[in-house]
Amino acid sequence: MSGRSRGVVASRILEGKLAIITGAGRGIGKAIAMAFAREGAKLALGARTEVEVHEVADRCVRNYGAKVVVRSMDVADRRSVLDLQRDSRALAPVVDILVNCAGVQGPIGRIDEIDPNEWVQAVAINLCGTFFACHAVLPEMMRRRKGKIINFSGGGATLPRPRFSAYGSSKAAVVKLTETLAEEAKEFNIQINAMAPGAVNSRMLDQVLAAGDRAGNEIAALARKQKQEGGVSPTLAADLAVFLASDKSGGLTGKLISAPHDPWREWVGQLEKINSSPMFTMRRLDPFTLKPLLSELK
Repeated sequence: MSGRSRGVVASRILEGKLAIITGAGRGIGKAIAMAFAREGAKLALGARTEVEVHEVADRCVRNYGAKVVVRSMDVADRRSVLDLQRDSRALAPVVDILVNCAGVQGPIGRIDEIDPNEWVQAVAINLCGTFFACHAVLPEMMRRRKGKIINFSGGGATLPRPRFSAYGSSKAAVVKLTETLAEEAKEFNIQINAMAPGAVNSRMLDQVLAAGDRAGNEIAALARKQKQEGGVSPTLAADLAVFLASDKSGGLTGKLISAPHDPWREWVGQLEKINSSPMFTMRRLDPFTLKPLLSELK
């Protein structure tokens, strides 16, 4: 797809870059697709629901004149991921940016109440889907010695979240995968970070509300409050994604960044210091792991 730009600003920070975005049919993925299109990126958009992802693509074309390809896909199926990568070559020979936004809540309830097959499927989507996409694009990024990857973590990754074991376990694993791949790819000038988008009103929230008592009283109450008050805007996550995908984020890599809670807008000029610090990473808090941070504060 392609179209004419309407009122596009001349200087766009992702101009001409090719971005693959999974989970682009709704919510945060949709917001990121629109933000990337506004900043001049070429887009390969994937999502489970074909109608939704086509609607997002049409808006990117109409509003920003973006060049877009789309595919209905399942990130837990490696062949499906490779098909989206192949389709992206209609826009450019190599991928500059990967955003792994596709994810599911998974089964909600105590471990004795949930279906093990649903648990495994959630991990396959959230963790294996992220791995498959990284595995697909990293070799070509390494050959070019350049690339940006943004993975999605979320609530439950850094603190226990009872009754959401599939979601919490898989999202914590995504953070550790991000940190590990960031170290592997650092010498190739590839930056890989994870994002916690905040409590966005989405289909995942609706699933928590529908679960009722199975979600636990505390989480259910927070979900009702979030639904009523509106939650965090998905555009905040989209703004952070633009920052991480652009040259503005420099060599920042291997971090877990909260869109609503971390001061990432203030990091320009401090990126080298932040990069060398254990802050914004997943670590056990003890004298050994805190030693580098404590020495900085003396």
